[in-house]
Amino acid sequence: MTTTATSSAAARQETTASVAVIGLGIMGLPMARNLVGAGHRVTGFNRSPEKTARLVEAGGAGAASVAEAVRGADVVITMVPDSPDVEAVVTGEDGVFANAAPGALWIDASTIRPDVAVRLAAQARAAGVRPLDAPVSGGEQGAVDAALSIMVGGEADDVEAARPVLEAVGRTIVHVGPSGSGQTVKAANQLVVAGNIQLLAEAVVFLEAYGVDTSAALTVLGGGLAGSKVLDQKGQKMLDRDFEPGFRLELHHKDMGIVTSAAREAGISVPLGGLVAQLVAATVARGDGGLDHSGLFKLTEELSGRSGR
Repeated sequence: MTTTATSSAAARQETTASVAVIGLGIMGLPMARNLVGAGHRVTGFNRSPEKTARLVEAGGAGAASVAEAVRGADVVITMVPDSPDVEAVVTGEDGVFANAAPGALWIDASTIRPDVAVRLAAQARAAGVRPLDAPVSGGEQGAVDAALSIMVGGEADDVEAARPVLEAVGRTIVHVGPSGSGQTVKAANQLVVAGNIQLLAEAVVFLEAYGVDTSAALTVLGGGLAGSKVLDQKGQKMLDRDFEPGFRLELHHKDMGIVTSAAREAGISVPLGGLVAQLVAATVARGDGGLDHSGLFKLTEELSGRSGR
């Protein structure tokens, strides 16, 4: 029995790592907590110190700077809002590349432009850091439940080396190609999600216009071909007019900009995606960028003249 316990402890030690998490927001903080729960040694940095304090309460450690957080880390995870934010934390004297140990893995879980991911990956390799672009899907609840879907771009050996860390925060982890591929797949994910949310919003407005029992309607729709995770997670929020953010519209607006820009660069047409991007942009422009992306429902309802009913 002692031998078994010793073997288990040794196996656990082999699969645990020293992990720095840069960005402890809606997604980053629950991911960091799950890393602590999986036995990893986690140090976090966030521009808002109160977020770092919440990680410390969960058993992690806090750092006063990016440089302090990443020194000695086996793995560095960045989870920040946009391409410029990623560049700001990885480059420069205080950044990841200048302070991470040679051979450290850098996992960027942010959602950024694929071309920026490719460029930063080249800079990481030049600095002796192994880069992976690994954006996630599943929203805040997926992060809390360690059930994220993670699309990973980079070298196959680096993906396997990172797998014990990725498995602590995600359920579906797929290597989708070289550097930049993870961000390309994430752009496609955001295109599909935004389209589904908009169509779900239109369906709910349509059902309410006819006085249908909307809860019953969504239940039966969810059991058929119209069923989706978007319907499961966002349908009730629309019925309740509860748009507390799990993923903010302003971030989805940024992501749809990535989609439309990348589509233009590839010379392909995304007509429905372009329309949904404009609807997202209009919702953000009217001051609703801080709402959950299911808040697209508000604009859809208003376009039908049914707001406030």
